[in-house]
Amino acid sequence: MVLESFLAAGLLLATPILLAALGELLVERTGVLNIGVEGTMLAGAFAAALAASASGDAGLGALAAVGMGVAVAALFAGATLFLGADQIIAGAAINLLALGATGTLYRALLGGTGAPLLLPSLPPLPVPLLADLPFVGRIFFSQNAVVYLAIVVVPILAALLSRTGLGLRLRAIGDHPAAASSLGYSVRAHRFWATLVGGALGGLGGATLTLAATNTFVEGITAGRGFVALAVVVFGRWSPWGALAGALLFGLASALQFQLQAAALSIPYQAFLMLPYVLTLLVLVVSRGSASAPRALGTRES
Repeated sequence: MVLESFLAAGLLLATPILLAALGELLVERTGVLNIGVEGTMLAGAFAAALAASASGDAGLGALAAVGMGVAVAALFAGATLFLGADQIIAGAAINLLALGATGTLYRALLGGTGAPLLLPSLPPLPVPLLADLPFVGRIFFSQNAVVYLAIVVVPILAALLSRTGLGLRLRAIGDHPAAASSLGYSVRAHRFWATLVGGALGGLGGATLTLAATNTFVEGITAGRGFVALAVVVFGRWSPWGALAGALLFGLASALQFQLQAAALSIPYQAFLMLPYVLTLLVLVVSRGSASAPRALGTRES
């Protein structure tokens, strides 16, 4: 039972990272580098908290997070694809804007009472028959809808990128935008819609934090998870399956951190808080070298 609970918690904690990483992977496959994933997730988490608190419906909160993620991504895409702003600077600006705006609005709209904010939770949806399977049933088939969605997106995105004409165009644009443009494909249009889809997934990842993992909102609730998602893309070699492996690694490390804190060991709790992030740094060291990165990553359209 303890192992089942640990693995189920690890999968839940991996979901925000996985959704954000899959969205960023799609974006980077078109040659766009959006380091504003952290801000997108934070904005999505706040939108989910605001909508769920007002309506009492976690589902509406998740939809609001998706909409907010798209809006933030559109802001980034407008600045970089249409106004020619540097992608790194624009992404950093998104992160700073989201941190300041959500903190200010939270204090103004949700944090005035001083009491902890309690939000409705995305309910678990046990899959009939499968949820009753020993061991795996509780881990994989008794989760909420967003966890199922994140898992389903992995093979869909993998098939899209490797087995469809659209995926071939996206990869061509990420590697050789000038050649793709010469064949009549709009580099800007493909990068624009990919950025919006990435924003939607990032916003939904933020909603998972507030509506499933914690059931509350605090300032800076993402705590660097957007940057971890960027690392997961690199670790996974720009592959959806690799991103899944990296997200699960971080999720299990986070679950282990909570287990160690609960064990009341004579070790400062800050050491346990560092565990997932130290692991992320180690993963980046092991994954150094970006031979699998899109060749035009971070460049403007040609």
